Amino acid sequence: MKKQQICILGSTGSIGTQALDVIAQHSDLYEAYCLTANNSVEKLAEQAHRFHPAAVVIANEEHYQELQDLLSDEPDIKVYAGKDAINQIVEAKPIDVVLASMVGFAGLTPTIHAIKAGKKICLANKETLVVAGELILNLVSQYHVPLLPVDSEHSAIFQSLVGEDQNEIEKILLTCSGGPFRKFTEEQLKHVTAADALKHPTWDMGAKITIDSASLMNKGFEVMEAKWLFGVPAEKIQVLIHPQSIVHSGVQFKDGAVKAQLGVPDMRLPIQYAFSFPERLSLNGDRLDLFKAQNLEFFEPDINKFKCLALSYEAINKGGNMPCILNAANEIVNAGFRKGQCSFLGMADIIEKTMNKTPFDKNPDYDVYMQTDAEARRIATEIMNNK
Repeated sequence: MKKQQICILGSTGSIGTQALDVIAQHSDLYEAYCLTANNSVEKLAEQAHRFHPAAVVIANEEHYQELQDLLSDEPDIKVYAGKDAINQIVEAKPIDVVLASMVGFAGLTPTIHAIKAGKKICLANKETLVVAGELILNLVSQYHVPLLPVDSEHSAIFQSLVGEDQNEIEKILLTCSGGPFRKFTEEQLKHVTAADALKHPTWDMGAKITIDSASLMNKGFEVMEAKWLFGVPAEKIQVLIHPQSIVHSGVQFKDGAVKAQLGVPDMRLPIQYAFSFPERLSLNGDRLDLFKAQNLEFFEPDINKFKCLALSYEAINKGGNMPCILNAANEIVNAGFRKGQCSFLGMADIIEKTMNKTPFDKNPDYDVYMQTDAEARRIATEIMNNK
């Protein structure tokens, strides 16, 4: 059987490295055709030496020569650089699957190119649907491509829906750990640092998404993602704080039955399921032991204390380019918080001001999303620098 050729957008990040582990475990089924990174040139070269892809792309063109030098002993690996090269490589004819695991807004355009090229999309970049959900879903329908979720929560929902066909969803139950500050008072939150926020209690993730998880912005993004993936309005998506991270999410049907997917916190499972669906493959790793599991706890999120979640629902309800504005501002303040340029609570304040100041467009197209992203970043940066 022909091996599935996989292009990993963001192969040096948390999702990308775990995807390569899945490929290594099932080298009879999958092959890395192309690996891409933004700046992690040495790690990208290490991966290329191990997996021997047909091509590698470094988005930051300043690293092109260094990457070429590091791979000078691999003449069969083509080396490219630049954002345009990433957009072009996903269209390569041998590619069967594109794993979109780049961080942030940068993942939108290459995902669009991959859809138009007819590739199966395994989506780990939630910002793509946050910013341009309607555009992406229309393209998926137009080009008849599979779009499978990789986020653990959305994979859990997807798994819970398999076999349910057209049965009506009464409610989506979207879980999250609550992050490291779940029990903090507002006074305590005034003094937390990026180092504190990066200590996630259950998941091992990249820095950006770990900060988003601490602020619950990540959960707001996931509400938007679930809305587009499963055709359910935001008011039917309930966020549950679940500190044990065992129930990864579920679905309540109109008869009151609830189906959920449980497991240990291991992102390789949803990655592999997206690759292999509808088949399940073996996966090395820990197994959930319900006899040893702690009590399963669920709490309502405090949207007054974690204002980013409230702002996410506001953006969903407003629609248009408002989620794009929210995302752009969040990317600015997330990086700013990590650099000490704004406080943890200050992130939500800057995002809210950016949402109020950036021009609103009810019916955006691709060009409007691009303009909105640039303008919202400029405004958020200005507000942050003047605080």
